[in-house]
Amino acid sequence: MAIADLAEKTQYRVLTLWAGMVAGVGYFFWKRYSDNGDGGYKSGERLDGKTVIITGANKGTGKETARALAAKGARVILACRDITKADAAASDIRQTTGNGNVVVEELNLASLASIRKFAAKIKKRETSLDILINNAAVSACSKWVTEDGFDRQFATNHLGHFLLTNLLLDLLKTSAPSRVIIVSAVLYKRGKINFDDINGEKSYSPHGAYCQSMLASVLFMRELARRLEGTGVTANALHPGVVSTELSRNFSTTLGWIMLLLGPFFTAWVYLFAKTAKQGAQTTVRLAVDKELETTSGAYFSDCKPHELAPVGKDDVTARKLWHVSEEMVGLTG
Repeated sequence: MAIADLAEKTQYRVLTLWAGMVAGVGYFFWKRYSDNGDGGYKSGERLDGKTVIITGANKGTGKETARALAAKGARVILACRDITKADAAASDIRQTTGNGNVVVEELNLASLASIRKFAAKIKKRETSLDILINNAAVSACSKWVTEDGFDRQFATNHLGHFLLTNLLLDLLKTSAPSRVIIVSAVLYKRGKINFDDINGEKSYSPHGAYCQSMLASVLFMRELARRLEGTGVTANALHPGVVSTELSRNFSTTLGWIMLLLGPFFTAWVYLFAKTAKQGAQTTVRLAVDKELETTSGAYFSDCKPHELAPVGKDDVTARKLWHVSEEMVGLTG
């Protein structure tokens, strides 16, 4: 009797394990290949005659966003630090979309001089700017100080886009209705703006610095939207989802033995359940294209739908203080 019970329990456990494996594989294929698996945005709207700038568009969700908007007829400017990779991405996008109006410009968001040079070139050459997508980001970096003395994550993910957007505001306003789209991450909820140690000089955590920069992006969007009321320029932010891209490439060095131990499980999870770059780009594409969102501003989106911000993301007092501190850091005051 005991042997029979043991056999029955073993059979039940094996069947449960197989059912779980089948469900996981089924979910993988549904997510990867189904039109509905990514909360995707389908639209026939065109962007002919529109000019779009996308930072960090040489790979990942930035590249797929550029491809989607180029396919809709937009003039797309890939603003990237690595020109070689950007040229290759632009060539690929031109070939797959049939849109030859995809150009590359050098932009290093960790350098204030590079940002000013890029903005000056754009203002001199372009007659309009309809959509600015602040997409580039770095994550989980070890301590790294930029040439301007800033923490690399805070500089690239927030300060660089803050300066770039402000330098291009006049062009955006004369092109209205126009849009500013800021790619953030749900980890903004764990962030805190440490005004007393904003560059992590006293105490630095790669994860904490990333969360701070994502919160800064959300608060920047909130204050920007408030300041742009009545101008015809909108500002919105988004979480692209957990996406299988190179953004997590620093985890192995910053997490050390933890990543060494959990690496195979993390890799398997990402492969099965994370979004592809194309899927991760869908929310950005909707914010750039959807005519119903032409007047929507100050909102936060995820999976192509608006989501309520956590209280930390709606702290307008902190948002205003961060704006003034950012102005001073990038030299926009006075």
